Amino acid sequence: MKRRHLRFGNGFRVALANARAQVAEMVLAPGDGEGDSGNRHRGADQWLYVVSGTGTARVNGRRVGLRPGSLLLIERRDRHQIKNTGRAPLRTLNVYVPPAYTKSGEERPAGKR
Repeated sequence: MKRRHLRFGNGFRVALANARAQVAEMVLAPGDGEGDSGNRHRGADQWLYVVSGTGTARVNGRRVGLRPGSLLLIERRDRHQIKNTGRAPLRTLNVYVPPAYTKSGEERPAGKR
């Protein structure tokens, strides 16, 4: 069994992983964003759950509002961007299947464990 207490500090942090999946915390300050029109995960699906705050996601050109309780599936190769449009930090919990990042936060190439 693996266990971790989530802190939701600033930025992006891989919190827990095994060979099949990975969980990361992401906190965006008001006005900040993550990704751009070319951002995509080549080998992993991303499940993004909004813990607190508000924002928008743009996935393959389609804009979706984000608020606490929102759950968004960003499939592998989907181009996506997340922005904080609110006045408070946007805190998200992200599950990647299979793992998308190294422990230090660098993206893994498609098909590499």
